[in-house]
Amino acid sequence: MTTEGGSVAPGLALLPRRGAPRLLGRALLDHLGLEMLPPDVGSLSQLLEAAGFHPRPGNTRLWERDGRVVLAGEEWLEDDAARLVWTVRPPWSEDQVDRQVRYLGMASHDLRGSLANIRSYAALLLNGRVPLEPKAKRGLETILRNADRALAFSQDFFDASRADLGSLACEREHQSLVPVLEAAVARARPATEGAQVSLELEAPLPLPEVEMDAGRIQHAVEAYVHHHLLHARPGERIRVSALPAGPRVRVAVRRDGASLPEQDAAAIFLREERAFRERKLEDPLRVHLARQEIEAHGGTVGVETDAHGSTLFFTLPVEAPLQPSPPATIQA
Repeated sequence: MTTEGGSVAPGLALLPRRGAPRLLGRALLDHLGLEMLPPDVGSLSQLLEAAGFHPRPGNTRLWERDGRVVLAGEEWLEDDAARLVWTVRPPWSEDQVDRQVRYLGMASHDLRGSLANIRSYAALLLNGRVPLEPKAKRGLETILRNADRALAFSQDFFDASRADLGSLACEREHQSLVPVLEAAVARARPATEGAQVSLELEAPLPLPEVEMDAGRIQHAVEAYVHHHLLHARPGERIRVSALPAGPRVRVAVRRDGASLPEQDAAAIFLREERAFRERKLEDPLRVHLARQEIEAHGGTVGVETDAHGSTLFFTLPVEAPLQPSPPATIQA
């Protein structure tokens, strides 16, 4: 398990569909305080619960037991024959996390409050009740656009910082994925139309319900669309699709056009490497946060390229819902 800016020794194990779990080194046992792996466990949650751990509310990657805290995740291998599970001991104490999260909350409140005031006054002057010269109107429209952009960027920055601490808020509910995809496409469409790029939601097959934070998943889909839009040329097409894939649902956002260079594809989720190389912060941070949001749901992310375009995708685990789901909370 590696992290940007450094490396952390992970605990690793394979959980096959058939057969006993298999350790890949002893670090996982050390992280969990065990002498041996519990028998007959087929998923990360079963493993951690058998070891006496329970998930921290609002974050499926952070597990705790009697003051011992681990970050943990899993992903299916390509042949779907086994899950690779990993654990990492956080390099911070609980007091440090609580203090840092409170500090981020204060900084977010102050910064976003100031930006929101600027936006509100610009919108008030643009509501048509105050006569404006064309030059003044254009200036206020620029202020409004920049305020919206800064608000979105600051939200992503603080969310990614909380995710780095294992404290990204996710309020998950069993619900349909289709309305979330529809809302993401509708929200991104004005930007794609302005760039003369078509954006389509391919008719989804019947999909199982997913336990998710709808707003987080919508943000991830929008991040993928906007990344493709940065590279798209007029007349190209971006397509959003979702397919059942065994124990998961796979959501793909594809751009039909020129393929991404191999170097760009390899670094697509690395915010710092991309930011220093591209000398821009917004898109690297947004796509990195999308990865954090998906991984907080126990999902995986990836990129595929070919001669006719490139695809950003993520997978989400599927579990049978225990009860009917309330409506999804969609970002307007």
